[in-house]
Amino acid sequence: MKIVVLTGAGISAESGIPTFRSEDGLWEGHDVREVASPQGWAANPELVLRFYNERRKNTLASTPNRGHLILAELESVHEVSIITQNIDNLHEKAGSSNVIHLHGEVLKARSTLDDSLVYDIDSWELNLGELCEKKSQLRPHIVWFGEMVPMMDVAIEEVMTADIFLVVGTSMAVYPAAGLINYISEEIPKYIIDPNMPEVGNIPNLHCIEKIGSEGLEDFKELLQL
Repeated sequence: MKIVVLTGAGISAESGIPTFRSEDGLWEGHDVREVASPQGWAANPELVLRFYNERRKNTLASTPNRGHLILAELESVHEVSIITQNIDNLHEKAGSSNVIHLHGEVLKARSTLDDSLVYDIDSWELNLGELCEKKSQLRPHIVWFGEMVPMMDVAIEEVMTADIFLVVGTSMAVYPAAGLINYISEEIPKYIIDPNMPEVGNIPNLHCIEKIGSEGLEDFKELLQL
């Protein structure tokens, strides 16, 4: 059986990684678009680099929680494909082997001249003056507001092959990721795990588990064994 999972900030929040957008939408007094958009990068690349340096430092210090571990454990019995909106590497740390990062990866950098040049970052810092092999400034390997989501087609192909579609810890308000559920055929069971159930409209064969990710995934794991 193939389980395709869409995860969002809620699953990583249990590991101490704050959600990307706070309630007031600010980070140290800056609108998130100042630190997560091409326009913000053009206006103040040093600020953008500092923002992601802090995200990277937090990611390196974090460990997977029970929710991440359950998804990894399911691979021993089922085919599991994870599509994540998160930029951390906690799914990989937990042992999941098939992870698609829709919004990029904070532990990687890429060339501002050639998008195909992507590099692992050795530490938590990426600074001005660090260049790709074509002598262009490196930027965070993140999909910013207003940019295309290059892994979206891959994600759509995955969800269309699912026997079960599972959503964990996402508001289902950020597109195009939120639209993935619409690619699932009616007969496929769909589960949403979230303490604050998102509004997804009239989706057939939908089952809601109103719990945090780790607790809801324990319930989901038990349901699979019935």
